[in-house]
Amino acid sequence: MKDLQLSVAAFVRQNGQEADVAHRLLDAVSELGEVAKEVLKGSSYGSAKFATTNGWKEELGDVLFSLLCVANSTGVDMEEAVRLALAKYERRIKIKGEASSRQRHSQP
Repeated sequence: MKDLQLSVAAFVRQNGQEADVAHRLLDAVSELGEVAKEVLKGSSYGSAKFATTNGWKEELGDVLFSLLCVANSTGVDMEEAVRLALAKYERRIKIKGEASSRQRHSQP
């Protein structure tokens, strides 16, 4: 992942695509919306099991590129960030039997 993150940083620098963190984050959210659109198309708007679309791989790549730009803009090593996330999920699974952060509520 470090090589990929460095490649993205070089591309941004070489092409004059620097931006502030707020705009990077807005771009990442926008790209995630494009992924959601592909899910809708690939599932006939939820009425069928999802099948990848022609744009699926490209849109996932756009999201990753955008997230790597956010990480680069804030000095975050994404490889380390993913390792921290995996450790967090493992702790949750050990403690509550699932990786989700949602709280279980007992019903009366």
